[in-house]
Amino acid sequence: MMLAILQTSELPRLAQPTIVAVAVVYFAIVAAIGVWATRKTRTASDFFVAGEGIGLAALTLAAMSATLSGFAFIGGPGLVYATGLGAMFLILPASVTSSMTSWALAKRMRLLAEVRGLITVPDAIGARYRSPAAQGLSAVAILVAVIGYMATNILALGLVIDAIFGTGLTWGVWIGMAIVLGYSVAGGILAGVYTDVFQGSLMAVASVLVFIYTLQAGGGMEGISRTILSADAAFMGPFGSMGAVAALSLFFVFGVGSMGQPHVIHKFYMLRDPRKLKWYPLLVTLALIVTMLLYFGVGVAVKALVVEGRMEPLARPDDATPFFLLRFTPVLLAALVFSGVAAAIMSTVNSFMNIGAAAITHDIPVALGIKVKNELKWGRISTVVVSLLAAWLALLPGALVAFLGIFGWGLFASTLVPALAIGLNWEGATKEGAIASICTGLAITLGFETMAFFKVYSFPAGVTVSGLSLVLSILVFFAVSWATRDRAAAALDADVRLVMSV
Repeated sequence: MMLAILQTSELPRLAQPTIVAVAVVYFAIVAAIGVWATRKTRTASDFFVAGEGIGLAALTLAAMSATLSGFAFIGGPGLVYATGLGAMFLILPASVTSSMTSWALAKRMRLLAEVRGLITVPDAIGARYRSPAAQGLSAVAILVAVIGYMATNILALGLVIDAIFGTGLTWGVWIGMAIVLGYSVAGGILAGVYTDVFQGSLMAVASVLVFIYTLQAGGGMEGISRTILSADAAFMGPFGSMGAVAALSLFFVFGVGSMGQPHVIHKFYMLRDPRKLKWYPLLVTLALIVTMLLYFGVGVAVKALVVEGRMEPLARPDDATPFFLLRFTPVLLAALVFSGVAAAIMSTVNSFMNIGAAAITHDIPVALGIKVKNELKWGRISTVVVSLLAAWLALLPGALVAFLGIFGWGLFASTLVPALAIGLNWEGATKEGAIASICTGLAITLGFETMAFFKVYSFPAGVTVSGLSLVLSILVFFAVSWATRDRAAAALDADVRLVMSV
């Protein structure tokens, strides 16, 4: 969800003693969690799936942290300020998506991990279709998207560190990368999960407190609404200034596409007791609602303050959160939020590191028929390689980094939703359909995003490449599976069929 977050712009200077002190304490806690997790990480299973030993509360907070990234704190409020309530269509699918993901994927993936010893998302695709090719292609798609996504997130992290400590962007990127890399390489996903628990708790508390201050500054929701309606009635309309097509496209892509985000669904492998999954939709939805209070509250409050003349119009929408916090909240709360921004970004980066390393160390070798000895050691090495490549890309010209980040969500959705989310619920799916849908998602997403980047072609306003690629990938999946339906039954192993029937 890092569509346009901090990609080329700087944050306001935040180098106040309280903000710096809170950030230092935060990083010290992260380091302590990393040291603890390192002592617990002894096998590849520990490194990639936390030894299948985390509880439901930890899973919920980790999934929430990995989902939101820095967008909930910086880009999201800016989007609400700039486009109105249409921006809410990015987060309105949260409850529906949590339920769909739980019912369609969570239990089946966790049970497949139990019977097959799976540790990656492409592992599930390979097991479902008995196809190393499908597993390898999905791993390639994940790796391409991961590197682009990581570059965008690492750039955002570098900007936050620069704003707090005054390090300069280059040093901010490398310091941020070193911190995340330190606990990720040593403690693997176990360090990431429990760092996410800490970060998710911090994000939730900070969001509630900031929302209270937005109500206070704007005169309550009634006062905020009345002020905005007097100057810009369209802002408060159901689609804001986006228009219906764009808003509904966001709802579709972020609703259905969420079932294909590997850094979130990968965490289902880690749950200690799959019987607790029945509570997951409710808990993760509540966690997302609480955390997204800042997203909504700051966006509408800043709009009302600008209309009233109590704030100058923003030169950049991304300034909404920093300017509001520095002017209308206590400095300690501002410090917690800015640490929360770093926390959210680091959560996402850690998750991407892990699945990127798994693609290199495990999935692509499986597709090529290569047996990797000591996956734990090579997983750690691959984490370093992927991270250094992403950090280098983050420091390239801003337009290129923006391009790399934009296609990530759509590429995950179009290459994984049909083959995995639909495939684990439909016995008529075939490996030919899965391979065709993955190739379609790769070709459409990369092809049209590249043409848009070089200004060769762009879709009409409101039509997104992500939405188109997801729709076409699903259609191709059904069409090719139907054409090859005579092979469907033979390609489904008995244990996989049993898991799908549960």
